[in-house]
Amino acid sequence: MGKKVVVGLSGGVDSSVAAYLLKEQGYEVIGLFMKNWHDDSVTISEECPWLEDSNDALIVADKLGIPFQTIDLSVQYKERIVDYMFREYELGRTPNPDVLCNREIKFDVFLKIAMQLGADYVATGHYCRKDVIKNADGSVSYRLLSGVDGNKDQSYFLCQLSQEQLAKTLFPIGELTKPEVRQIAAQNKLLTADKKDSQGLCFIGKVRLPEFLQQQLKPKKGVIVEVPADLRQLHQQAPVFANKVEELEFYSTKPTYQLEDGKVVGEHSGAHFFTKGQRKGLDVGGTKEPLFVIETDVDQNVIYTGQGKSHPGLLRRTLFVKDQELHWIRPELALKLDGSMEVMARIRYRQPLAKATLYKVDGGLYVDFEEMQMAIMEGQFVAWYSGDELLGSGVIS
Repeated sequence: MGKKVVVGLSGGVDSSVAAYLLKEQGYEVIGLFMKNWHDDSVTISEECPWLEDSNDALIVADKLGIPFQTIDLSVQYKERIVDYMFREYELGRTPNPDVLCNREIKFDVFLKIAMQLGADYVATGHYCRKDVIKNADGSVSYRLLSGVDGNKDQSYFLCQLSQEQLAKTLFPIGELTKPEVRQIAAQNKLLTADKKDSQGLCFIGKVRLPEFLQQQLKPKKGVIVEVPADLRQLHQQAPVFANKVEELEFYSTKPTYQLEDGKVVGEHSGAHFFTKGQRKGLDVGGTKEPLFVIETDVDQNVIYTGQGKSHPGLLRRTLFVKDQELHWIRPELALKLDGSMEVMARIRYRQPLAKATLYKVDGGLYVDFEEMQMAIMEGQFVAWYSGDELLGSGVIS
Protein backbone atom coordinates (compact mmCIF):
# COMPACT_ATOMS: atom_id res chain seq x y z
CA MET A 1 0.00 0.00 0.00
CA GLY A 2 1.23 3.53 -0.80
CA LYS A 3 1.66 6.30 1.72
CA LYS A 4 -1.45 7.57 3.44
CA VAL A 5 -2.75 11.11 2.74
CA VAL A 6 -5.65 12.89 4.39
CA VAL A 7 -7.22 15.42 2.03
CA GLY A 8 -9.24 18.33 3.34
CA LEU A 9 -12.30 17.93 1.11
CA SER A 10 -14.17 21.24 1.19
CA GLY A 11 -16.87 20.37 -1.33
CA GLY A 12 -15.18 22.51 -3.98
CA VAL A 13 -13.56 21.58 -7.28
CA ASP A 14 -9.94 22.23 -6.18
CA SER A 15 -9.88 19.78 -3.28
CA SER A 16 -11.90 17.24 -5.31
CA VAL A 17 -9.25 17.21 -8.04
CA ALA A 18 -6.46 17.16 -5.43
CA ALA A 19 -7.96 13.94 -4.01
CA TYR A 20 -8.36 12.44 -7.51
CA LEU A 21 -4.74 13.18 -8.48
CA LEU A 22 -3.34 11.69 -5.26
CA LYS A 23 -5.33 8.51 -5.79
CA GLU A 24 -3.99 8.32 -9.36
CA GLN A 25 -0.46 8.70 -7.98
CA GLY A 26 -0.98 5.61 -5.81
CA TYR A 27 -1.54 7.20 -2.40
CA GLU A 28 -4.01 5.76 0.08
CA VAL A 29 -6.41 8.71 0.31
CA ILE A 30 -8.87 9.61 3.08
CA GLY A 31 -11.27 12.56 2.70
CA LEU A 32 -12.08 14.75 5.72
CA PHE A 33 -14.58 17.60 5.75
CA MET A 34 -14.07 20.27 8.41
CA LYS A 35 -17.16 21.80 9.92
CA ASN A 36 -16.10 25.09 11.46
CA TRP A 37 -19.24 27.08 12.05
CA HIS A 38 -22.64 26.53 13.66
CA ASP A 39 -24.37 29.87 13.65
CA ASP A 40 -26.49 30.00 10.50
CA SER A 41 -28.11 33.31 11.49
CA VAL A 42 -25.29 35.34 9.93
CA THR A 43 -24.95 33.54 6.60
CA ILE A 44 -26.19 35.55 3.64
CA SER A 45 -28.10 32.96 1.67
CA GLU A 46 -30.99 30.78 2.71
CA GLU A 47 -29.15 27.60 1.82
CA CYS A 48 -26.99 26.13 4.53
CA PRO A 49 -23.55 26.29 2.91
CA TRP A 50 -21.66 23.82 5.07
CA LEU A 51 -24.39 21.20 4.73
CA GLU A 52 -24.40 21.50 0.95
CA ASP A 53 -20.58 21.50 0.83
CA SER A 54 -20.20 18.45 3.09
CA ASN A 55 -22.76 16.64 0.96
CA ASP A 56 -20.82 17.47 -2.22
CA ALA A 57 -17.59 16.33 -0.53
CA LEU A 58 -19.27 13.04 0.41
CA ILE A 59 -20.48 12.47 -3.19
CA VAL A 60 -16.97 13.16 -4.56
CA ALA A 61 -15.38 10.78 -2.02
CA ASP A 62 -17.93 8.14 -2.98
CA LYS A 63 -17.19 8.61 -6.69
CA LEU A 64 -13.44 8.30 -6.03
CA GLY A 65 -13.97 5.31 -3.76
CA ILE A 66 -12.18 6.80 -0.77
CA PRO A 67 -13.23 6.75 2.91
CA PHE A 68 -14.82 9.99 4.12
CA GLN A 69 -15.80 11.59 7.39
CA THR A 70 -16.82 14.98 8.77
CA ILE A 71 -14.99 16.45 11.75
CA ASP A 72 -16.35 19.27 13.85
CA LEU A 73 -13.67 21.87 14.57
CA SER A 74 -16.06 24.70 15.46
CA VAL A 75 -14.81 24.98 19.07
CA GLN A 76 -11.19 25.44 17.99
CA TYR A 77 -12.28 27.71 15.13
CA LYS A 78 -14.21 29.96 17.50
CA GLU A 79 -11.31 30.19 19.96
CA ARG A 80 -8.50 30.67 17.45
CA ILE A 81 -10.13 32.58 14.59
CA VAL A 82 -13.47 34.15 15.51
CA ASP A 83 -12.50 35.45 18.96
CA TYR A 84 -9.23 36.78 17.49
CA MET A 85 -11.18 38.59 14.75
CA PHE A 86 -13.47 40.27 17.26
CA ARG A 87 -10.49 41.40 19.35
CA GLU A 88 -8.65 42.80 16.33
CA TYR A 89 -11.65 44.69 14.94
CA GLU A 90 -12.33 46.11 18.37
CA LEU A 91 -8.79 47.52 18.37
CA GLY A 92 -9.38 49.07 14.95
CA ARG A 93 -7.14 46.56 13.18
CA THR A 94 -7.96 44.46 10.09
CA PRO A 95 -7.22 40.76 10.58
CA ASN A 96 -6.88 38.20 7.79
CA PRO A 97 -8.89 35.14 8.89
CA ASP A 98 -7.82 33.06 5.89
CA VAL A 99 -4.09 33.23 6.74
CA LEU A 100 -4.89 32.40 10.37
CA CYS A 101 -7.24 29.58 9.42
CA ASN A 102 -4.40 27.93 7.50
CA ARG A 103 -1.88 28.39 10.31
CA GLU A 104 -4.18 27.50 13.22
CA ILE A 105 -6.78 25.10 11.79
CA LYS A 106 -5.86 23.36 8.52
CA PHE A 107 -2.15 22.96 9.20
CA ASP A 108 -2.32 22.57 12.97
CA VAL A 109 -5.53 21.09 14.41
CA PHE A 110 -6.42 19.30 11.15
CA LEU A 111 -2.82 18.15 10.59
CA LYS A 112 -2.68 16.64 14.10
CA ILE A 113 -5.97 14.77 13.53
CA ALA A 114 -4.58 13.41 10.24
CA MET A 115 -1.41 12.21 11.98
CA GLN A 116 -3.55 10.47 14.62
CA LEU A 117 -5.25 8.64 11.75
CA GLY A 118 -1.82 7.33 10.74
CA ALA A 119 -1.37 9.67 7.77
CA ASP A 120 2.02 10.46 6.28
CA TYR A 121 0.75 13.73 4.78
CA VAL A 122 -2.16 16.11 4.57
CA ALA A 123 -3.14 17.64 1.22
CA THR A 124 -5.20 20.68 0.27
CA GLY A 125 -6.51 22.22 -2.94
CA HIS A 126 -4.32 25.32 -2.71
CA TYR A 127 -2.74 26.79 -5.83
CA CYS A 128 0.85 26.72 -4.61
CA ARG A 129 3.84 24.37 -4.71
CA LYS A 130 6.62 23.14 -2.49
CA ASP A 131 10.00 21.67 -3.20
CA VAL A 132 12.89 20.27 -1.21
CA ILE A 133 16.51 21.39 -1.17
CA LYS A 134 19.44 19.58 0.41
CA ASN A 135 21.61 21.63 2.75
CA ALA A 136 25.39 21.30 3.05
CA ASP A 137 25.03 19.51 6.42
CA GLY A 138 22.81 16.81 4.87
CA SER A 139 19.55 18.18 6.29
CA VAL A 140 16.70 19.28 4.02
CA SER A 141 14.69 22.51 3.76
CA TYR A 142 11.25 22.90 2.24
CA ARG A 143 10.51 25.85 -0.01
CA LEU A 144 7.02 27.28 -0.46
CA LEU A 145 6.54 28.38 -4.08
CA SER A 146 3.78 30.30 -5.79
CA GLY A 147 1.27 28.37 -7.92
CA VAL A 148 1.82 28.09 -11.67
CA ASP A 149 -1.52 29.84 -12.32
CA GLY A 150 -0.60 33.48 -11.64
CA ASN A 151 -4.27 34.38 -11.58
CA LYS A 152 -5.04 31.92 -8.78
CA ASP A 153 -1.75 31.75 -6.82
CA GLN A 154 -2.66 31.23 -3.14
CA SER A 155 0.80 31.11 -1.59
CA TYR A 156 0.02 34.35 0.31
CA PHE A 157 -2.58 32.51 2.40
CA LEU A 158 0.11 30.02 3.49
CA CYS A 159 2.69 32.66 4.42
CA GLN A 160 2.70 31.58 8.10
CA LEU A 161 3.54 27.90 7.55
CA SER A 162 6.59 26.37 9.21
CA GLN A 163 9.15 23.79 8.07
CA GLU A 164 7.41 21.15 10.22
CA GLN A 165 4.05 21.86 8.56
CA LEU A 166 5.47 21.95 5.02
CA ALA A 167 7.26 18.64 5.59
CA LYS A 168 3.88 16.95 6.07
CA THR A 169 1.93 18.77 3.32
CA LEU A 170 1.19 18.11 -0.35
CA PHE A 171 -0.26 20.58 -2.88
CA PRO A 172 -1.40 18.37 -5.78
CA ILE A 173 -2.86 21.13 -8.00
CA GLY A 174 -0.05 23.71 -7.68
CA GLU A 175 1.32 22.87 -11.14
CA LEU A 176 -2.11 23.30 -12.79
CA THR A 177 -4.22 26.25 -13.88
CA LYS A 178 -7.85 26.63 -12.77
CA PRO A 179 -9.23 25.74 -16.25
CA GLU A 180 -7.09 22.56 -16.23
CA VAL A 181 -8.44 21.64 -12.78
CA ARG A 182 -12.06 22.10 -13.97
CA GLN A 183 -11.28 20.03 -17.07
CA ILE A 184 -9.91 17.12 -14.99
CA ALA A 185 -13.03 17.27 -12.79
CA ALA A 186 -15.32 17.24 -15.85
CA GLN A 187 -13.45 14.37 -17.53
CA ASN A 188 -13.82 12.30 -14.37
CA LYS A 189 -17.47 13.30 -13.86
CA LEU A 190 -16.92 14.91 -10.47
CA LEU A 191 -20.03 16.88 -9.61
CA THR A 192 -17.98 19.86 -8.39
CA ALA A 193 -16.55 20.49 -11.92
CA ASP A 194 -18.70 23.59 -12.55
CA LYS A 195 -19.23 24.62 -8.93
CA LYS A 196 -18.54 28.30 -8.25
CA ASP A 197 -15.58 29.17 -6.03
CA SER A 198 -16.64 29.84 -2.46
CA GLN A 199 -16.51 33.41 -1.21
CA GLY A 200 -16.56 34.68 2.33
CA LEU A 201 -14.65 33.76 5.45
CA CYS A 202 -12.51 30.68 5.38
CA PHE A 203 -14.76 27.69 6.04
CA ILE A 204 -17.64 29.71 7.46
CA GLY A 205 -19.34 30.16 4.12
CA LYS A 206 -21.04 33.28 2.93
CA VAL A 207 -21.06 35.49 5.99
CA ARG A 208 -22.10 39.13 6.20
CA LEU A 209 -19.17 40.72 7.99
CA PRO A 210 -21.01 43.66 9.66
CA GLU A 211 -23.74 41.35 11.04
CA PHE A 212 -21.10 38.86 12.06
CA LEU A 213 -19.16 41.52 13.98
CA GLN A 214 -22.36 42.95 15.51
CA GLN A 215 -22.88 39.71 17.43
CA GLN A 216 -20.19 40.95 19.80
CA LEU A 217 -19.33 44.50 18.85
CA LYS A 218 -22.20 46.82 19.60
CA PRO A 219 -23.19 49.58 17.13
CA LYS A 220 -22.14 53.01 18.41
CA LYS A 221 -23.00 56.21 16.55
CA GLY A 222 -20.13 58.53 15.65
CA VAL A 223 -19.12 61.09 13.06
CA ILE A 224 -17.50 60.80 9.63
CA VAL A 225 -14.92 63.52 9.00
CA GLU A 226 -13.58 64.45 5.56
CA VAL A 227 -9.92 65.50 5.57
CA PRO A 228 -8.74 67.66 2.63
CA ALA A 229 -5.84 66.21 0.61
CA ASP A 230 -3.54 69.21 1.10
CA LEU A 231 -3.35 68.65 4.89
CA ARG A 232 -0.95 65.78 4.25
CA GLN A 233 1.37 67.61 1.84
CA LEU A 234 3.61 68.63 4.74
CA HIS A 235 4.24 64.91 5.31
CA GLN A 236 5.73 64.72 1.81
CA GLN A 237 8.48 67.26 2.55
CA ALA A 238 10.86 64.95 4.29
CA PRO A 239 13.40 66.35 6.73
CA VAL A 240 17.11 65.54 6.44
CA PHE A 241 17.72 62.15 8.09
CA ALA A 242 20.73 61.27 10.21
CA ASN A 243 20.60 57.63 9.12
CA LYS A 244 18.53 55.00 7.27
CA VAL A 245 16.63 53.85 10.37
CA GLU A 246 15.48 57.40 11.07
CA GLU A 247 14.20 57.66 7.49
CA LEU A 248 12.38 54.32 7.72
CA GLU A 249 10.81 55.32 11.01
CA PHE A 250 9.58 58.57 9.46
CA TYR A 251 7.99 56.89 6.42
CA SER A 252 6.42 54.07 8.44
CA THR A 253 4.73 56.40 10.93
CA LYS A 254 1.07 56.67 10.11
CA PRO A 255 -0.51 60.11 10.31
CA THR A 256 -2.85 60.95 13.16
CA TYR A 257 -5.89 63.15 12.69
CA GLN A 258 -7.97 65.42 14.91
CA LEU A 259 -11.59 66.48 14.46
CA GLU A 260 -10.47 69.99 13.52
CA ASP A 261 -8.45 68.64 10.56
CA GLY A 262 -11.61 68.37 8.47
CA LYS A 263 -15.35 68.80 8.35
CA VAL A 264 -18.09 66.46 9.59
CA VAL A 265 -19.88 65.01 6.53
CA GLY A 266 -21.95 62.18 8.02
CA GLU A 267 -22.61 59.59 10.71
CA HIS A 268 -21.59 55.96 11.12
CA SER A 269 -22.69 53.09 13.36
CA GLY A 270 -19.29 52.18 14.85
CA ALA A 271 -15.68 52.91 13.87
CA HIS A 272 -14.73 49.26 14.54
CA PHE A 273 -16.94 48.13 11.61
CA PHE A 274 -14.78 50.03 9.10
CA THR A 275 -11.28 49.49 7.73
CA LYS A 276 -8.77 51.70 5.98
CA GLY A 277 -9.25 51.86 2.22
CA GLN A 278 -12.95 51.01 2.53
CA ARG A 279 -15.33 52.84 0.21
CA LYS A 280 -18.65 51.04 0.61
CA GLY A 281 -21.03 51.64 3.51
CA LEU A 282 -20.16 55.27 4.22
CA ASP A 283 -23.41 56.60 2.67
CA VAL A 284 -22.03 60.10 2.14
CA GLY A 285 -22.89 61.72 -1.19
CA GLY A 286 -22.15 65.00 -2.87
CA THR A 287 -18.36 64.68 -3.16
CA LYS A 288 -16.51 65.16 -6.45
CA GLU A 289 -14.61 61.88 -6.01
CA PRO A 290 -15.71 58.91 -3.89
CA LEU A 291 -14.78 59.00 -0.21
CA PHE A 292 -12.37 56.40 1.18
CA VAL A 293 -11.67 55.63 4.83
CA ILE A 294 -8.14 56.92 5.53
CA GLU A 295 -8.13 56.21 9.28
CA THR A 296 -10.40 54.94 12.04
CA ASP A 297 -10.13 56.10 15.64
CA VAL A 298 -11.89 53.44 17.72
CA ASP A 299 -11.17 55.23 21.00
CA GLN A 300 -12.92 58.43 19.94
CA ASN A 301 -15.26 56.52 17.55
CA VAL A 302 -14.42 58.76 14.57
CA ILE A 303 -13.91 57.76 10.93
CA TYR A 304 -11.59 59.96 8.88
CA THR A 305 -12.12 59.96 5.12
CA GLY A 306 -10.57 61.51 2.04
CA GLN A 307 -11.61 61.96 -1.58
CA GLY A 308 -10.22 59.65 -4.24
CA LYS A 309 -7.76 56.77 -4.36
CA SER A 310 -4.76 59.09 -4.53
CA HIS A 311 -5.56 60.94 -1.30
CA PRO A 312 -2.20 61.13 0.54
CA GLY A 313 -3.84 59.79 3.71
CA LEU A 314 -4.28 56.44 1.96
CA LEU A 315 -0.67 56.14 0.85
CA ARG A 316 2.39 55.02 2.74
CA ARG A 317 5.78 53.73 1.61
CA THR A 318 7.03 51.80 4.61
CA LEU A 319 5.62 49.42 7.22
CA PHE A 320 6.95 47.78 10.36
CA VAL A 321 6.67 44.22 11.70
CA LYS A 322 7.54 43.55 15.36
CA ASP A 323 9.91 40.68 16.15
CA GLN A 324 7.19 38.62 17.85
CA GLU A 325 5.04 38.86 14.68
CA LEU A 326 7.89 38.03 12.29
CA HIS A 327 7.94 34.63 10.56
CA TRP A 328 10.51 33.11 8.20
CA ILE A 329 9.45 29.96 6.34
CA ARG A 330 13.10 29.00 6.07
CA PRO A 331 14.63 30.20 9.36
CA GLU A 332 18.16 30.01 7.93
CA LEU A 333 17.29 32.94 5.63
CA ALA A 334 16.21 35.22 8.48
CA LEU A 335 17.97 38.59 8.40
CA LYS A 336 20.46 39.36 11.13
CA LEU A 337 20.49 42.75 12.89
CA ASP A 338 21.31 45.59 10.44
CA GLY A 339 20.92 43.18 7.52
CA SER A 340 18.89 44.08 4.43
CA MET A 341 17.41 42.18 1.49
CA GLU A 342 15.74 43.14 -1.78
CA VAL A 343 12.43 41.31 -2.26
CA MET A 344 9.06 41.44 -3.98
CA ALA A 345 6.25 41.91 -1.46
CA ARG A 346 2.47 42.17 -1.14
CA ILE A 347 0.19 43.35 1.65
CA ARG A 348 -2.99 41.62 0.45
CA TYR A 349 -3.89 38.48 -1.48
CA ARG A 350 -4.94 39.88 -4.84
CA GLN A 351 -2.25 42.56 -4.98
CA PRO A 352 0.49 42.31 -7.63
CA LEU A 353 3.96 41.87 -6.12
CA ALA A 354 5.86 45.15 -5.65
CA LYS A 355 9.58 45.88 -5.24
CA ALA A 356 10.64 46.41 -1.63
CA THR A 357 13.68 46.25 0.63
CA LEU A 358 13.67 44.59 4.07
CA TYR A 359 15.73 46.16 6.86
CA LYS A 360 16.28 44.30 10.14
CA VAL A 361 16.52 46.60 13.14
CA ASP A 362 16.39 46.14 16.88
CA GLY A 363 12.83 45.03 17.74
CA GLY A 364 11.58 44.22 14.28
CA LEU A 365 11.75 44.56 10.52
CA TYR A 366 10.96 47.42 8.13
CA VAL A 367 9.48 46.68 4.71
CA ASP A 368 10.31 49.68 2.53
CA PHE A 369 8.45 49.72 -0.81
CA GLU A 370 9.85 51.43 -3.89
CA GLU A 371 6.40 52.87 -4.67
CA MET A 372 3.75 54.20 -2.30
CA GLN A 373 1.25 51.52 -1.19
CA MET A 374 -2.47 52.11 -0.81
CA ALA A 375 -4.19 51.33 2.50
CA ILE A 376 -1.47 49.63 4.54
CA MET A 377 -3.63 48.13 7.30
CA GLU A 378 -2.52 47.18 10.79
CA GLY A 379 -3.34 43.53 11.47
CA GLN A 380 -2.94 42.43 7.85
CA PHE A 381 -0.06 40.20 6.74
CA VAL A 382 2.79 41.39 4.57
CA ALA A 383 4.51 38.56 2.67
CA TRP A 384 7.81 38.74 0.80
CA TYR A 385 9.19 36.67 -2.07
CA SER A 386 12.40 36.03 -3.94
CA GLY A 387 11.45 34.89 -7.44
CA ASP A 388 8.59 32.46 -6.91
CA GLU A 389 9.65 31.45 -3.40
CA LEU A 390 7.73 32.90 -0.46
CA LEU A 391 10.41 33.60 2.14
CA GLY A 392 8.48 34.99 5.08
CA SER A 393 5.71 37.18 6.43
CA GLY A 394 4.59 39.22 9.38
CA VAL A 395 1.68 41.10 10.89
CA ILE A 396 1.74 44.81 10.05
CA SER A 397 1.89 46.83 13.26
